[in-house]
Amino acid sequence: MTTVRSRAAAAALAVALGSAASLAVAQQGPVVATVAAQSSAVGAGLELDGTLQAVRQSTVAAQVSGNVVQLSVRAGDAVRAGQVLARIDEREAQAGLARSDAAVAQSQAELANARASYERSKLLRAQGFISQAALDVSEAQFKAAQAGQQQAQAGRSQAALARSFTNVVAPYDGLVLATHVEAGDLAAPGRAIVTVYAPQPMRAVAYVPASQQALARQAQRVQVRMPSGDWVAPSASVGLPGADPVSQTVEFRLDLPATAVAGAVPGQSVRVRFAGGSSERLTVPAGAVLRRGELTGVYVARDQAFVLQAVRVGADHGEAGIEVLAGLKPGDRIAVDPVRAGLAGAKPAPAEGAR
Repeated sequence: MTTVRSRAAAAALAVALGSAASLAVAQQGPVVATVAAQSSAVGAGLELDGTLQAVRQSTVAAQVSGNVVQLSVRAGDAVRAGQVLARIDEREAQAGLARSDAAVAQSQAELANARASYERSKLLRAQGFISQAALDVSEAQFKAAQAGQQQAQAGRSQAALARSFTNVVAPYDGLVLATHVEAGDLAAPGRAIVTVYAPQPMRAVAYVPASQQALARQAQRVQVRMPSGDWVAPSASVGLPGADPVSQTVEFRLDLPATAVAGAVPGQSVRVRFAGGSSERLTVPAGAVLRRGELTGVYVARDQAFVLQAVRVGADHGEAGIEVLAGLKPGDRIAVDPVRAGLAGAKPAPAEGAR
């Protein structure tokens, strides 16, 4: 009986010890691989925020006064060249055209009368019944009637053109970006009605500080990071010759290939990188950087534990990593997986070569 009890106690003790060992292992926390922050050669240059902009974008404005009686499109609608976007009250323009038609009819009648009088005067002069002075007067009246008719025809053309302006039409195939009036609003010459843009071609626009424009103009490579995350090379890059007097920046326009802007819309944010040559920068892998709201940091290995260290990062150099401007020094070992490093009890894995 004593032997049986001893065996049972030994078994219970083994189970208890095994459970305690399992619990200790569970509470130990994960072991996270680390990498050393080190200086590496990266492309020297400048990286700025930019925006997408349609190369062809037009704000169609009214050219005559009157109430907007119809707005035929909304933002996002596709339009064709010549399609009516809005209609302006044409009654005044129609009245002007009617006056011009009447003026043309009057001038034609006066011209016909002046021509007949001139022909009679020439005949009478040939027979010696009137003087040369009378013939000259008749000829002058005929020429004045001709000029009057030309003037009336020009007035009618102007009135017809003004009437055509009551239909606001699309200048080219594209999409409606915004409407600036509603039906019933009063239109006036120069007032914006609709903004239209063509989806292709498109460009990225970046504003470079005037003090760094030389670097941007002499860049060996220019890249644009699209909203999709892909870096693309622009087909052309042009920096405007002048600087904005208030912001002291120079506008750079980067034409983008059609395949790169599929699905993009004007106003979306992009990143523009001007690269030239190379320089040594302290970099860390992009996946090692933790971003939580306004906090940007990395987990640094200190005394067999991890400490969250806030850092200030710079440009993303792709495979070379993210540039660290402040918060780290060369040789600091940081967690490759910041999420696991933030778990309770997480410990850094031994560095390669360590015993």
